[in-house]
Amino acid sequence: MLDPAVGPEAAIRQSTPKAVGVVWTLLIINTLGSTGAKTVIPLPRSVSQLITMGALGAAFVIALALNSKLRIRPSAYLFLLSLLLVLSVVSSLNLEGGFGALFRCFRFGLFLSTLWLLTRWWGSLDLVRTHIRAYGVVLVTVVIGLALSPGNALPFEYGGRLTGTLWPLTPPQVGQYAAIVIGLTTLLWLGGKLDRRNALFVIVPAFGILLLTHTRTAMLGLVAGTVVALMSQWMSSARARKVFTGLVFGGLIVVVALGGLLQAWFLRGQSEENFSSLTGRAKVWDALLDAPRTTLEYLFGVGLTDKSYDGLPIDNSWLAVYHEQGFVGMAIVAAFLLVLVVVAVLRPPSPARACAIFLITYCLSASYTEAGLGDASPYLLHLALAASLLVRAPAEEPDFFKETVGGAEGVPGRWPDA
Repeated sequence: MLDPAVGPEAAIRQSTPKAVGVVWTLLIINTLGSTGAKTVIPLPRSVSQLITMGALGAAFVIALALNSKLRIRPSAYLFLLSLLLVLSVVSSLNLEGGFGALFRCFRFGLFLSTLWLLTRWWGSLDLVRTHIRAYGVVLVTVVIGLALSPGNALPFEYGGRLTGTLWPLTPPQVGQYAAIVIGLTTLLWLGGKLDRRNALFVIVPAFGILLLTHTRTAMLGLVAGTVVALMSQWMSSARARKVFTGLVFGGLIVVVALGGLLQAWFLRGQSEENFSSLTGRAKVWDALLDAPRTTLEYLFGVGLTDKSYDGLPIDNSWLAVYHEQGFVGMAIVAAFLLVLVVVAVLRPPSPARACAIFLITYCLSASYTEAGLGDASPYLLHLALAASLLVRAPAEEPDFFKETVGGAEGVPGRWPDA
């Protein structure tokens, strides 16, 4: 039994094996993808795919060994994702997208099964620290690649934006990882879970990386997520109020003093027409929406694809889900996002809640210009982390089979977590 004198988070930490962090890191490796910029050492796509899929397989095996009795917590988020998986399999059976669609469903299923197995240890900030460390290591590889080969790391075909050259990473990926690291680290510091020196050691270089990627989506997501998270702590944290006020006044000063530089950073040398069409995304979206579809395709989509249409990336989570899983898939995605938002609003203020709100807000804002809410991706992993943070941590060693609606003998019932 755990020491009853310790708090809920510390109680779960005592019972959380370190291997859980290994599994989470392997899931992050799986979602890194296998395409991007030219690497310093040539890395065939087949090799990178083998590494990412191997990481997912290893994550599932380790998680199953850790949770061999299959004790899981109820999770509305994962339940709705499971419905989305079933829908994806059904829509992919017509093989319109080839056997690759069924393989993507298999990957999605393995990804989701691993998350279910990890629910036994949800409820503490340990996964947040693992999230930051893992993506921090990814950002370190980006910096090493920049030092080894600046020409490859800032390629002309990407407009001089920072890419990953040890592992093939595009500028939007690097920007996303940097923004997530900055936001979560800031909120841990605000919650007193990290000292200022270590926080700055992480935040300052990560922000420099974000600036070098020129990724507007990541920057706006970081700002929106941080502002909403700070507002959620307005009444309970004097530090949060001070930081929020400082960000507002500091932002106004920066806009007035460096307005020209900010405009140049956001435009990235693009023409007004290119900027207004979101770097050509709007043309792909119009073509996708204008394409003829059958009633079944409207309802259930065409099955999982590589998130492209007519050879061009869709770069919009909602349109990607509409294309692959139809209106039913869009309803499921909207439902699990709504569940996360409602549960986050109902939870009392805490560092865990603030981190969850940041992740939810970031993913919502990024969904307009990035795909990833309908398949195994970093965005679903970010949201899984948010769901884990919204779990009510038990005050003693948990019996997860009893923590269901209605409870069990001697255990008060409660509603499932997000």
